[in-house]
Amino acid sequence: MFEEIKPHLAELRLRLSLSVASLFVAFIIAFTFHNTILTWITQPLNDALTAVGRIINEQSKGTWHTSSIDENKTAPKIDNSPLVSATKLENALSEASKVANEKLATLLKEATKAVQELKESLKGLQSDVDNNTFGGKITTHQVGGAFFVALKVSFFAAILGALPFILYQIWMFIAPGLYEHEKKMVYPFVIGGAIMFFIGVLFAYYIVTPFGFQFLITFGSFLYTPLINIEDYVGFFTKILAGFGLAFELPVVAYSLGKIGLITDKSLKEFFKYAVVIIFILAALLTPPDVLTQMLMAAPLIILYGVSIIILKYVNPHEEDEDDNNNKDKNLLKNKN
Repeated sequence: MFEEIKPHLAELRLRLSLSVASLFVAFIIAFTFHNTILTWITQPLNDALTAVGRIINEQSKGTWHTSSIDENKTAPKIDNSPLVSATKLENALSEASKVANEKLATLLKEATKAVQELKESLKGLQSDVDNNTFGGKITTHQVGGAFFVALKVSFFAAILGALPFILYQIWMFIAPGLYEHEKKMVYPFVIGGAIMFFIGVLFAYYIVTPFGFQFLITFGSFLYTPLINIEDYVGFFTKILAGFGLAFELPVVAYSLGKIGLITDKSLKEFFKYAVVIIFILAALLTPPDVLTQMLMAAPLIILYGVSIIILKYVNPHEEDEDDNNNKDKNLLKNKN
C-alpha cells in the first residue's frame, strides 16, 4: 500500500517545496519594502484617528461650559501666562520707545517687533494646544516591536504576492486525478481565485475598515484616549483582510465544484437558508465585534452566494429526472383535487 501512495507523497513534497520557495522569495522582496507596506496597512487607522479627532474637537467647540460664580466674589484673574507677559512687555517697550532718544528708540522698536512675533507664535501654539483635545496615536509596547511588525507585514504581503503560484501548485497536485475536460479548469481556478481574493482584500481595505475602525475608535473616545498597539493592530488588520479574501472565493469554489459535478444550482438553492446562518456565524468570527462590520461582510457573502447559484445554472444546472417529474405530477393532481 505504501508503494502505491509513494508517488503521490513525492508529488506533494514537490508542490509544497515550490510553494514554500515562492513564499520565501516573495517575503524577501516584501521585507525590502516593509515601510511602504506598513504605511499602506496603517493608513485606514490613521484616517480613522484623524476623523474621530475632528469629530471630537467639533463637538467640544459646540459645547457650552457654564460655571456658577458668587456675586459677592470676583473670579481670580490669571495673568501669568506667557501670552499675557508678552503683551505687557510689548506695551512697556512701546511706551519706552516714545520717550527715549533716536538710537535707543530704534533698538526698542526692533525689540517691540521681536516681541510681537513672539506673541503671534504663542497665539499659534495656544491654538494648537486648544485644538489638540484628541491624543489618539499608534504605539508599540515591546523593545523589538517594530522589527516583529515588519516581519508580520512582510509575511502577509508575501502570501498575497505568492498566492497565484501557490494556487497553481495546488491545482497541479489535484489535476492528475481529474479527467481531461476537468483539467481545463486550471485557468479559472488559478486566475479567478487570485482575482477574487484580491477583490475581497480591496473591499475590506477601502469599504469595511474605514467604517469599522471609525466606529470602534469613536466609541468611548470622549472618555478614553486610544493608544493602539501596532502589534495587535497588524494581527487584527490581517485577520480582517484574509477573512474577506477567503470569503470572496465562494464563486470560484462553486464554479469548480459545479464543473466536477458535485453541486448544482438546485442544491445551492435548497441550502440557502442554512447558508445564511453559516454566513452570519463566519462574519461574527472573522470581523471585529460590532454589528456594522459584520453586516458589511455578511451582505456581500449573501450576494456572492446568489452569484454562485447563477454561475451553476450555466455550469452545472440541475436536470430533472423521472422521479422529479412524477412528484410534480402528483403535486398537480393534489392541487386539482
